[in-house]
Amino acid sequence: MSEENFLIQRALRTIDIEYRAIDQLRSRIDNAFVTACDLMLKCTGRVVVIGMGKSGLIGRKIAATLSSTGTPAMFVHPGEASHGDLGMITDQDVVIAISYSGTASEIVTILPTLKRKGIALISITGDPESILATTADAHLNGYVEEEACPLGLAPTSSTTVTLVLGDALAMALLEARGFTPEEFAFSHPGGKLGRRLLLKVKDIMHGGDAIPKVGPDTLLSDALLEVSRKGLGMTTVIDQQGHLCGVFTDGDLRRTLDSGKDIHKTFIRDVMSVDSKKIQENALATEAVLMMQENSVYTLIVTDANGELDGVIRMHDLLQANVV
Repeated sequence: MSEENFLIQRALRTIDIEYRAIDQLRSRIDNAFVTACDLMLKCTGRVVVIGMGKSGLIGRKIAATLSSTGTPAMFVHPGEASHGDLGMITDQDVVIAISYSGTASEIVTILPTLKRKGIALISITGDPESILATTADAHLNGYVEEEACPLGLAPTSSTTVTLVLGDALAMALLEARGFTPEEFAFSHPGGKLGRRLLLKVKDIMHGGDAIPKVGPDTLLSDALLEVSRKGLGMTTVIDQQGHLCGVFTDGDLRRTLDSGKDIHKTFIRDVMSVDSKKIQENALATEAVLMMQENSVYTLIVTDANGELDGVIRMHDLLQANVV
């Protein structure tokens, strides 16, 4: 077997072992899982995740996932908990303790204190008979038949199963709480996801004096000067009452020139488009993207709550705002 095939086979073996471990987990999602969810739903404080070594690394990810999906959570290192950080955990909190053996000394050491303070305890272990499992109010069984590590030493399948259990808890709680995309975005304001879910059309449109405007009796040559001045590649056409009656885009210009019309003798009202696509200012920027894609246009007229002209938004603006 070539080295290349050997490496591929080792990778596939790892995937197969971890896949089986996750599949076997399905039969162990039972009333204990429901109890764990109930404890967290009723929690008036935070969910505190603790774990040593690789379990601690998985625990940090679980805490982060819970926090970003509507369940306030934090990670506390159990070693540090014995030296003062235990004061960070209150009787309003729920603790998720992770240890595959269920006997991690750093966690076992603080169990009596957690119980004396009346703190609800959820454990994730691979041994339902371990001290951590039997002490917990709810035990989630993360047992695996084998680790993907060929030496049987490095936590692999077991940490994957623990991570899946954490995700299962977080997603069950998310739906139970009725957590919305908007709430998720408020936890992610700095990323592209947050911008897609929070940014509205009015936040990036061109409004006020930046809107190119001409009257219907404007000669096309003069209208093109307004297009050039405002730099949006188009102009709106406004009647004497200030109402939108049409738009003129670069597409309209190409059609006008192809027809042989003289731009110095042609009025904008005779070549403008009257059926322009519009979007309301409070619509999400992502809605503007979809409208442009569905209608094969690159510019939308933005209207206020009364349907009056309020701005212009282009695909270029959406790209610059990192919405697309």
